[in-house]
Amino acid sequence: MALRVPKAELPTELRENMIKRFGAVAEPAEATSHNPAVTETIMAMGEKVSRWDSVDESLKSFAHMAVAAQVGCSWCLDIGYFQAVNMDMDVVKASEVPRWRESDVFTPLERDVLDYAEAMTSTPPTVTDELSKSLLGRLGPAGLVELTVYISYCNLATRNNVALGVESQGFSDACEIPLATRPGTSGVAASTV
Repeated sequence: MALRVPKAELPTELRENMIKRFGAVAEPAEATSHNPAVTETIMAMGEKVSRWDSVDESLKSFAHMAVAAQVGCSWCLDIGYFQAVNMDMDVVKASEVPRWRESDVFTPLERDVLDYAEAMTSTPPTVTDELSKSLLGRLGPAGLVELTVYISYCNLATRNNVALGVESQGFSDACEIPLATRPGTSGVAASTV
């Protein structure tokens, strides 16, 4: 798949900041920058979301990758794994997110977070009272609200990327452990490496 819109020219400062941060210009920004107000809003929202601190960063990272695997956003899996490596998260766990149900590396809390991310991403959502109650007991009200809205934001980002034809840019190519393939799919997760 190729981008469904041509790449827009980004302001020099934004291009330079992305290259400094990621080593490349992020294609989602190039795709949405035909409407600078949209790009600015998405980036500002992402910056604000990244400052929330009621839930552990690795839990949120794994949740985002679970959403990306379910939706089929190879770009989000790619950058998520790259960021997990660069943020000193457990890269074995990060690599196993696309096949988390078959993996034995996750804690019960991590499994519930991954289950919650998938349940929220399903159409219609399949979140159960039991799962919500379990997470509420371990994360508290502020944590459950943060996780819920964070997963909602991840759905916005992943679905936007897939609809616009944004695919993996190879960020994870430099990482030592490849992402696992999501079972029962066309290999979307596998295309990130």
